Amino acid sequence: MKTEGVIGIDIGSRSIEMVLWADGAVREEVKLPTTYDPLGQCRRILNGRRTEPIVATGYGRKLLAEAYPDRKVQTITEIQAYALGAAYLFPQARTVLDIGGQDTKVILLNGSGKVAKFEMNDRCAAGTGKFLEFMATALQIPLEEFGAFALRADKKISISSMCTVFAESEATSLMARGESPENIALGLHRAIVQRTLSMLDRVGKEPPLVFAGGVAHNPCVRALLEEALSFTPLIPQNPDMVGAIGAALYGGRVFSVT
Repeated sequence: MKTEGVIGIDIGSRSIEMVLWADGAVREEVKLPTTYDPLGQCRRILNGRRTEPIVATGYGRKLLAEAYPDRKVQTITEIQAYALGAAYLFPQARTVLDIGGQDTKVILLNGSGKVAKFEMNDRCAAGTGKFLEFMATALQIPLEEFGAFALRADKKISISSMCTVFAESEATSLMARGESPENIALGLHRAIVQRTLSMLDRVGKEPPLVFAGGVAHNPCVRALLEEALSFTPLIPQNPDMVGAIGAALYGGRVFSVT
């Protein structure tokens, strides 16, 4: 049974990430799909591990704390976790953008890596990974290929609605008028980036900007964001892991785990 270090776990709507922090560094990373049973997936990750403490973040953080009353489980907000994780990976970072499966977060950091201001869109799937997933399904394109598919577009078109239901209807109408699926896909990606830029305008977009979350894997969103910002965002090697890293760092500091 493993007993050293601290575990950070980020329970998101599409995936669960776990990080083991020990001896002053990230020693292990694990990622599983959330599925219909997030607690079951957490148990799979934690099986055979007696590492304590555990620091949980993400929408399912309270569920984990309630499920393990006999273990030292603490929870922190996603804003705290992503700020800590981004500042650890990129100490020079001043802005953090996270586009996940269910929400979008923009965090402005001060010179010491602390949260100065933030905004979180968690009331609607518009502008999130879930929106992209829904629209990829509507166009019958695998989600993992959707960004590259959109980059094959030969014309910029506008999608006026960010509501998944209305956007699907708009995409269907465009298809009926002969618009190519690639151009429609690009229009959908541009709509997401425009919504994200509105959040950045309200909170701040001071470089260096760290782009984290599952949508950071999407090459079209990355390209459009860079074009709009006029500078290149910093993208972690594993952008999904930023929240889990931040949770583990928090645990290490609070509980004096090196």
